[in-house]
Amino acid sequence: MAKRIIISGGGTGGHIFPAVAIANALKKLDAKTEILFVGAIGRMEMEKVPAAGYKIIGLDIQGFQRSALSKNLLLPFKILGSVRKSLSIIKDFKPHAVVGVGGYASGPLLYAASLKGIPYLIQEQNSYAGMTNKYLGKKAKKICVAFDGMGQFFPADKLIKTGNPIRESAIEIAGKRAEAAAFFELNPDQKTVLLVGGSLGAATLNNCMLAGMEQFQKEGVQLIWQTGKYYYKGVIEKVGNLSKDKGIRIEEFLNRMDLAFAMADVIISRAGAGTIAELCMVKKPVILVPSPNVAEDHQTKNADALVNKEAAILISDRHAEADLVAQTLKLLKDIAQMQTLSKNIAALALPSADIHIAEEVMKIAK
Repeated sequence: MAKRIIISGGGTGGHIFPAVAIANALKKLDAKTEILFVGAIGRMEMEKVPAAGYKIIGLDIQGFQRSALSKNLLLPFKILGSVRKSLSIIKDFKPHAVVGVGGYASGPLLYAASLKGIPYLIQEQNSYAGMTNKYLGKKAKKICVAFDGMGQFFPADKLIKTGNPIRESAIEIAGKRAEAAAFFELNPDQKTVLLVGGSLGAATLNNCMLAGMEQFQKEGVQLIWQTGKYYYKGVIEKVGNLSKDKGIRIEEFLNRMDLAFAMADVIISRAGAGTIAELCMVKKPVILVPSPNVAEDHQTKNADALVNKEAAILISDRHAEADLVAQTLKLLKDIAQMQTLSKNIAALALPSADIHIAEEVMKIAK
């Protein structure tokens, strides 16, 4: 009999890409599997999930707003309404199992599943578990994690270290440097830095590049720069659409991530869990600048997990404008350190996470 699975969560690309990867893996295991997504109204998943070919239902739910406490007045009512709607979704769809990938919609849906006795699996992407997942972990059948030491948050007998699912298309970089140089119209023999600040962008990283562009050019270093959609227009207004001979490519979003990774000698990035999973598979030297604007400062904890194994360099957000460009240029000249970072980050790669998680989902669905 075909299994029915609900996958809940979203909010950012870091939650949505793994969720879709798990759905695709479930279909690989059994093409007859019926999959329904549950997300948050107004968030990225409501657009990205249908584009990937899956049905999604939205909950009217938000996260706790630390910056504007008055915005939390309706939160208890939204949570209650979302649990009610989740119970209704479960009654109609009759899932054999539920998967939570994190994000606003995950909490109410998993809680509703626990009330109805539906087995559920949590996919905890970060090295530091959030409050909701810690609470829901008590009744989860399995908890799939990507980092060591997660027994401090969850019952040890439920933990499985699977890694985080990734976009396979993004990490297929072998032998693509010449193609990447042609695509970006850059010199394949020149050192190249790739800067990615997530799909929405990162103000600190963009400010660092605005201040440091001339230094890169003086040193003969090329730059592929993803600004994110919030900042692209402002960056272009400040620097103009730089001519091709400047060796700088400014993009709102990199649709060919594989070619960007293939061209990079050093990668500068935020420290989201999904991004780190991809960087481990790409095996290039990485400088991580964790976002300070996330719950429980989990990006710094994600970065620390790599730094403790000499697999990345960490620069804090508040020190980035003073240190990032200089540290990047210094690293590019230190071949031994670049080789050490590449070797150590490669050792942390966990391939086929999507299939391993899908297999665990199918086990609890039985």
